[in-house]
Amino acid sequence: MARSGLFISFEGGEGAGKSTQIRRLSAALRAKGHDVLVTREPGGSPGAEAVRHVLLNGAAEAYGTRMEALLFAAARSDHVEQVIRPALERGTVVLCDRFMDSSRVYQGVTGNLEPDFIEALQRVAINGVIPDRTIILDIPAELGLERARSRGQAVSTGPDRYEKEKLETHEKRRHGFLDIAIREPERCKVVNAARSEDLIAAEIQKLVEVLLRPEPGKARRKADVIR
Repeated sequence: MARSGLFISFEGGEGAGKSTQIRRLSAALRAKGHDVLVTREPGGSPGAEAVRHVLLNGAAEAYGTRMEALLFAAARSDHVEQVIRPALERGTVVLCDRFMDSSRVYQGVTGNLEPDFIEALQRVAINGVIPDRTIILDIPAELGLERARSRGQAVSTGPDRYEKEKLETHEKRRHGFLDIAIREPERCKVVNAARSEDLIAAEIQKLVEVLLRPEPGKARRKADVIR
């Protein structure tokens, strides 16, 4: 039987530094000999990447938040079955930029969709694949948006549809992620993302290494992969 890998998701608002910290953690883990897969949502598989383009350029916005939630779920299902589950079954460490908690916050908290509807979609989309650990990079919305806009200018790209939204909406999402962390403290760990990249990276590595190197006499928790 193939051993199970480790599934780490990264969450947070715009400009929280998820991509930077995933890149740093990936390099650190590979330097220690771990097989690492870096992926993202929406996207991560050919089918999901096609849906990503529709979602982020605003083409689906006219059809309402419920349709967007369905598209996110379809993309996530393809991503899980085509990429994440096979990698975990190979024993790979999977690092994912956004996962199910983003739908809970973006379509649920600020999209005003019913929690029961969102949770039902997630059960179908993830099909039993749940992160071992979720790193929530927490940053005040105003600072995060400033970073995101600076990044967009540096690479000559405009803001995506989410970065264009009001500050109050972004701050509400920030608290949505923090609420999830309160409800699920074993899985979710909040990291202060307003500090230097080095301090953030060091804290994240400790949060992940404890799963890779368990205490003596204790088995490492495996990623929850259910067929």
